[in-house]
Amino acid sequence: MSSVVRISPSRATRAVNLLRTIQFTHPPNCPCHSNPAHHHHGPSTIHQAKRALATPIDHSQQKEYAFEMAASSIRFGPGCTKEVGMDLKNMGAKKVMVVTDGNVRKLGAMQRAIQALESEGVQYDIFDGVRVEPKDSSIKQAIEYAKPYGADAFLAVGGGSVIDTAKLMNLYTTFPEADFLDFVNAPLGRGLPIQGKLKPLIAVPTTAGTGSETTGTAIFDLVSKRAKTGIAHRNLKPTLGIVDPLNTRTMPSAVHAASGLDVLCHSLESWTAIPFHERVPRPTNPINRPAYQGANPISDIFSLNALRDTVKYLPRAVKDPEDHEAQAKMLLAATLAGVGFGNAGVHLCHGMSYPISGQNPGYKHKGYEVEGPIIPHGVSVAVSAPAVFRFTAASNPERHLQAAECFGVDVSNVKRESAGEVLSEALAEFLIKLGDQPRGLRDLGFGEEHLDALVEGTIPQARVLMLAPNLEMGDLQAEREQLRGLFEESLRY
Repeated sequence: MSSVVRISPSRATRAVNLLRTIQFTHPPNCPCHSNPAHHHHGPSTIHQAKRALATPIDHSQQKEYAFEMAASSIRFGPGCTKEVGMDLKNMGAKKVMVVTDGNVRKLGAMQRAIQALESEGVQYDIFDGVRVEPKDSSIKQAIEYAKPYGADAFLAVGGGSVIDTAKLMNLYTTFPEADFLDFVNAPLGRGLPIQGKLKPLIAVPTTAGTGSETTGTAIFDLVSKRAKTGIAHRNLKPTLGIVDPLNTRTMPSAVHAASGLDVLCHSLESWTAIPFHERVPRPTNPINRPAYQGANPISDIFSLNALRDTVKYLPRAVKDPEDHEAQAKMLLAATLAGVGFGNAGVHLCHGMSYPISGQNPGYKHKGYEVEGPIIPHGVSVAVSAPAVFRFTAASNPERHLQAAECFGVDVSNVKRESAGEVLSEALAEFLIKLGDQPRGLRDLGFGEEHLDALVEGTIPQARVLMLAPNLEMGDLQAEREQLRGLFEESLRY
């Protein structure tokens, strides 16, 4: 005679919760799978489960278990800028704030965008005061310009500085009562999530570098802290990116090179970032899941393809201003890398680059027509790359060897422990052959006397450093020593 055991709903719920607790706090699920010598579920297993049920979960130590895919809609094609007026009209825009800088305002990209607005009868105002490599003061100036106009949509025409400035004009006119530091990345700001949708923003990139047309990230210098930081949230990303190869044909060779180096590092850093399931803490609410989540199966596809195309086409785009195929391929690579790093994140090259550009001793990069000293973002990122990827390789030699293959290295007989050295050498050779690039921090005017300040400027970049393999973030002294070693190695490559 068989008997049926009935479980009350409350017991069933407790049983399910018990299973979940074991699954998420003690993976693998079954001790048999994690311990070959363990062949039974004895009293100790039950006691452990009971203790797990009784102990409150420490969310700060729980690893992530999911990743999200977020990117702007993208339209790619030569001449598609002419559609932007129709796009804004289709969105119901009545008053558009056009954002650009003084140089781009004179170029064909801006002329085509304005013609598109006027042909559809869309009302607009132009702000052309964007600063290249913006500071918080220039961002605030742009926000104050935008507030009285009351735009119901934004159109950014320019490089990453323009698009990032437009994002923040959109954010702070949508939330005019917010304090500027409310949304700025912690610990330099309060790092609050953006709780609601912003106004439509269409981004028209004129450089092939930042990928800002697809990301929810905006970067600027926080002058009082002598640090580069920014705001990152999915709600910040543009509604649409108009990626038109005609718009990058006016880029000077130096800008092609520096912008392309940003693409290079976006690709490499997102490809080698810690896996998403290794990141802590797991968010208690999905709105708190960061834009930069760690390497994941979707971002990997974009990052690796962008890396291959950058290695292949960037030298051509820099060498020949008439090589329109290479320029178009680099523009698409920038967007692909934007999708990759916009979801996986970047790590050490970018974290270290922020104090490099923020603490510039007086270097002005050749080919940049701006007032005063400037270390272009791509240059500040790439200068540490040979040292960085030598350092991170031990975490995942296979990925670093795959990256080295993109540079044409035959890795079939390379030992795993040599992955960092091989990728580092391939990177250094690529940078040298590109031409007119600093061979290390010394060429930018830095010396040993600057290293401690560079380290202290990197420490607050927790948002990206937490994705860096091998970095001892739990031990501040060890982290300082590791960063100092990386800066020291980067003095000359």
